[in-house]
Amino acid sequence: MTTALNVIAALMTIGFGLFGFLAPSFTLGALDLSTTNSNMGLSEMRASVGGLFVVTGVAVLILNNPMAYAMLGVVYAGAALGRFVSVFLDNPPLFKAVTFGGIELVLALWLILANINRAA
Repeated sequence: MTTALNVIAALMTIGFGLFGFLAPSFTLGALDLSTTNSNMGLSEMRASVGGLFVVTGVAVLILNNPMAYAMLGVVYAGAALGRFVSVFLDNPPLFKAVTFGGIELVLALWLILANINRAA
């Protein structure tokens, strides 16, 4: 079961990334963001929200190692931390921020706790 859930988490990571990579305008809207006088925002979506997650998810699947899955959990822990700090400092739309942060937190906890002791 651990292996199946790890693979599902990696595939979800790739799926999340594909939205940013292939549909940056859609992703901008979903995140309440917009471009300004340039299309640099689209580039940022493709890079940091897209390609970064796609390549990380693919690498974890290729490595297929408990430590790789645990490190993917650390990535999600960082995202969740940033999201929850933002709730207190930036006043984002609360439901959306807590929903996204909750997904990131659940993935972080699963990936770290299920894999850290297996990574010997």
